[in-house]
Amino acid sequence: MPPPSSPPPPSEPPRNTGVIVGLAFAGVFTYAVVNVIVGVVALNLESTVALGVAAGLLALVGIGVGLVLVLLRKSWSIGLGLGLMIGWSLTSIISAGWCTGLNPGLYS
Repeated sequence: MPPPSSPPPPSEPPRNTGVIVGLAFAGVFTYAVVNVIVGVVALNLESTVALGVAAGLLALVGIGVGLVLVLLRKSWSIGLGLGLMIGWSLTSIISAGWCTGLNPGLYS
């Protein structure tokens, strides 16, 4: 009688790198769309209070929602959350804070 066979070695978990990278790009694009919509609404209201609220909302969407999505630890949420945070930071750097409400010149 042959000896009992040993169980097969555990397989490696599937790699989700492509999903994370793809959704990171989608998150950057999503943040850009949200930024344009919020920016147009805030500029049409012509109020420094509206600009301040818009800046807070953009930071909340970019950093707050992005951080919550990353902390969910799912491959789709990690990519989307990183994309939102990257979108907020790239927009802040490229526009010197004008498009995210960080530049104090907006309020004078």
